Amino acid sequence: MERGSFLPPYDGPKLPFQRLPHLEPDQLEPVFAPESMMDGFLDEQFPAGVAFGALGGPERRTEVVGLATGYETRNARWADSRRRYDAATGIRSLADLRDVVAFFEKVRGRLYGFRFRDPFDHSSTNTAALPSAFDQWIGAGDGTIDRFALRKAYGAGIAGYSRLIRLPDPSSAKCAINGQELVRGSDFSVDPVTGELVFSLPPPAGEAVTAGFLFDVPVRFDTDRLELSLTHFEAGDIPSIPLIEIRI
Repeated sequence: MERGSFLPPYDGPKLPFQRLPHLEPDQLEPVFAPESMMDGFLDEQFPAGVAFGALGGPERRTEVVGLATGYETRNARWADSRRRYDAATGIRSLADLRDVVAFFEKVRGRLYGFRFRDPFDHSSTNTAALPSAFDQWIGAGDGTIDRFALRKAYGAGIAGYSRLIRLPDPSSAKCAINGQELVRGSDFSVDPVTGELVFSLPPPAGEAVTAGFLFDVPVRFDTDRLELSLTHFEAGDIPSIPLIEIRI
């Protein structure tokens, strides 16, 4: 066929014409992500057995400049630490590996964040004991404020660090006002969105508010690809499965 010529008419069999139904705008069904994923965070737990054997911990960013005198200046670039983990060290069986792959697919690689239980630091107490209502000081009442953010203190004094806890385990939360332990559910609750303690009555002015709790770290996968090999697994060579803390 020469350039610029038209296609010949179609002489094949006639196909039946089928009219599609007309839908009004209010009849269309929009497609949404699950409500728990709307903010980029899936409120589900990374496989606990794998998390228990994970490698990792807090990271800080410090700028160090050496001076001609031999002294140096140091500047903290981050106000808060950021945690990184490698979950590969927690893989003990093919079942563990399959659980991680299934979870990776569910959160779409790096797309969604999720809960991760740090095997070294997941409690308001630094001992092996269960959390108590007196572990952490989280504020003082003023008679009007009825919400308090949970925090964990690392060290005391002016150099101490106070870490904001956004993902407490609501079932583990305990609280006391001025040394008097309260009842979870009737006296206080845990906001599932913000992680704050919400009191039925504002704590009286000047009275100390303390709390104890277990908590998780909000993380995401730090890769969009998992390179897995059954041969490598049987040889004990498991590729890195990096996780990184996120802000929520």
